[in-house]
Amino acid sequence: MNETLKVSGARKATLIIFLVCGIGLSSWAPMVPFAKLRLGLSEADLGLVLLSLGAGAIVTMPVTGMLINKYGSRNIALIAAMIIALLLPLLLLANSSYQLAAALFVFGAGIGSIDVAMNAQAVLVQEKHGSHIMSSFHGMFSLGGLIGSIGLGFLIKAGLSPTVAAVSISGLLIIFTTTQFKHLLPHSEEATMDSTSLVLPKGPVFFLGVMCFIVFLAEGSLLDWSAVFLQFSRDFDPSWSGVGYASFSVAMAVMRLTGDGIIHKLGPGKVVLYGTLLAGSGFLIAVLLPWGPAALIGFVLVGFGAANIVPVFFTAAGRIPNIPPSIALSGVTILGYSGQLAGPALIGFIAELTSLSIALGFVGILLFLVAFTYRHRE
Repeated sequence: MNETLKVSGARKATLIIFLVCGIGLSSWAPMVPFAKLRLGLSEADLGLVLLSLGAGAIVTMPVTGMLINKYGSRNIALIAAMIIALLLPLLLLANSSYQLAAALFVFGAGIGSIDVAMNAQAVLVQEKHGSHIMSSFHGMFSLGGLIGSIGLGFLIKAGLSPTVAAVSISGLLIIFTTTQFKHLLPHSEEATMDSTSLVLPKGPVFFLGVMCFIVFLAEGSLLDWSAVFLQFSRDFDPSWSGVGYASFSVAMAVMRLTGDGIIHKLGPGKVVLYGTLLAGSGFLIAVLLPWGPAALIGFVLVGFGAANIVPVFFTAAGRIPNIPPSIALSGVTILGYSGQLAGPALIGFIAELTSLSIALGFVGILLFLVAFTYRHRE
């Protein structure tokens, strides 16, 4: 009975940590247009600055896997959450593109670390729970995406300055993390290996990582560019430009909170195939139909389609034989976050040469490629 209660408490605490990550990351989405206008950045310049977020995550992830292997995912999740909470308001205080890039790098390091830590904890909890519950964890991340993207914009609309709004969200993140930390499963229950060296992704880890690269690029493109697209290409009010990422996050949350049953019924292969086809179609609808509501419908379809792909990939990574979940997950997330590293700059450069609509449409084509490749692999 005590073991059952412990696992139940760890599951609830892990859900909250996923929520913290979602709120922290998505709160940046409505800040992007403010930063672009405040610093006078072009799309290409903004793309280069946004590289820093992904760079911070990628540089940190290999080290995070080793630190989790040594100190446990619970401790790393706590430290990473504090970094995210403290850095969030500083993103609005940068006086130059260099300062913003530096702040985004540290912010990205926190995001990358908590991503690996919370997924390692989730794999452990899922193993002890005895059934597929990974999608529910990622559903809380998506719910956090809704709270962060809409919440910050709502606070600004209510009269708070952007900085005060960001500080308020930071306080919420600290409260959530410190109250749930003790319920996470300790390091003594995690699989480890006697190694302090980096393990390069190869074999199934590499394949899953490449697939994650494209899916993360798709998700990251909406985080970094949906508000800019709606404000400058679809004439949305700046305070409501975050509604695009919020719509995407709502769709993802709904699908992920019901995703465990969907994966059990259809199987992981069909979930990936149908999901990438639907998400790719969503991008094309958003950019080809020149109306604001059509863009929102497209973002919703992206959310529906992409929702359960990453949980499938992460579950598979956590079950690779002879590799601790923390190490396998760090390899997959390194490649996955490379999509978020390359994505903002790639989209920015394509938008500079053509248009933002063409750049986002290109992401949709890449998702179709995932559908074909994963089906062939299966």
